[in-house]
Amino acid sequence: MELPNFKKYLIEKGGLSEANFLLIQPFITVKNVSKSDFLLKEGDVCSHFFFVEKGLLRLYALNEEGKENILQFATENWIVSDRGSVYFQQPSTYYIDAVEDTLVVMLDEGFINKVSEINTDFRRKNEHLLQKHIRQLYKRISQLLGASAKRRYLDFVKMYPDIMLRVPQWMIASYLGITPESLSRVRKALAEENFKPNN
Repeated sequence: MELPNFKKYLIEKGGLSEANFLLIQPFITVKNVSKSDFLLKEGDVCSHFFFVEKGLLRLYALNEEGKENILQFATENWIVSDRGSVYFQQPSTYYIDAVEDTLVVMLDEGFINKVSEINTDFRRKNEHLLQKHIRQLYKRISQLLGASAKRRYLDFVKMYPDIMLRVPQWMIASYLGITPESLSRVRKALAEENFKPNN
């Protein structure tokens, strides 16, 4: 199966060569996930990282009232997982499901070890990517605690420029930590700010 996005990701971000990629191809596992199907449910132990070759996933938790709180969307070329569950082998408190029909590459510790054997620089580059992800999570926490709804929305658009027409409004509001009504007000205010009437 052709995996152009995954191949490009490993070469550009992981430091692999074309020859390296050919060597790891036999160890690549892919999965087709239908819209609304789950890759992870609360209580399961997560054993993979999921690279999105094509489609859209989301990571979310349920609060005490059963309301969804979306922590992350993963579009093409993104990786999503419950890293804590993978690392500590403990039951997850999150869900990962498909917002669209999605093709994912399943990455586990065995695969990462195999790639590291083939290219010794891969683990260092993978660690760098992990630290960037952690930095982004800290930024997201700070925003949820202190940034205005408008600032959160503008940063969302910057981070996920291709997602606005791919998910319903309520999912965006859930990610931003606001109500759908508040999101509508923010979008209306921004539209008014950017509207320049003809003279």
